[in-house]
Amino acid sequence: MNKANPLILIIEDDPQTRRFLKTTLCNRGWRIIEAENGKTGLSMIKSDSPDLVILDLGLPDIDGISVTQRLRQLSDLPVLILSARSQEQNKIMALDAGADDYMTKPFGSGELHARLQALLRRVTRSISSSETFETGQLKVDLVRRKVFNAGNEVHITPIEYRLLSILIRHAGLVVTQRQLLKEVWGVEHIHDQHYLRIYMGQLRHKLEVNPARPRYLLTEVGVGYRLVDDVS
Repeated sequence: MNKANPLILIIEDDPQTRRFLKTTLCNRGWRIIEAENGKTGLSMIKSDSPDLVILDLGLPDIDGISVTQRLRQLSDLPVLILSARSQEQNKIMALDAGADDYMTKPFGSGELHARLQALLRRVTRSISSSETFETGQLKVDLVRRKVFNAGNEVHITPIEYRLLSILIRHAGLVVTQRQLLKEVWGVEHIHDQHYLRIYMGQLRHKLEVNPARPRYLLTEVGVGYRLVDDVS
């Protein structure tokens, strides 16, 4: 990865959207390559080795969900879905297919840049295998499995720690309810959303100054949860 100027592959059939993305992202120092359909995009992943992919769902040849599934057979490259499909089910399907994050059109360039930076931080963390995670006053020792808030150790249960560690692994990105339930409780519990509500509520009471207005553990309504990784 070129850390100074990461390479983004935009897979998008609308020329106006591609032009806007290219202008916006190039102005922020990203390098851009483009594909107007899914087949070309998958080919460019092999030939050009991008650092990150921005993918539309409504492509003319292959649906974006299928592109994501095929991409995951090739690479663990970060994928941001950028689509006009705003229904929760579309978001869940894309994330379950292997996408890392999802934004709906229209979108703000500032938020897009922040989401892309979060994706690259995830890659950097996985490469460096950091032993600690910090955001704001929250610190997690991933080796000793200890959690600290404002310098004080917070005692959390094994299940709460497993939930938190999964969110840390995807920090800055949305993790679906289905994924959390599957990883923590097993595939037979993927429909038991009340488990998540209970345990996420407990985590917020332990980690947030105001659990009703969380700074770290955010809810993506109907989709899942996001751990904010850039709290100052």
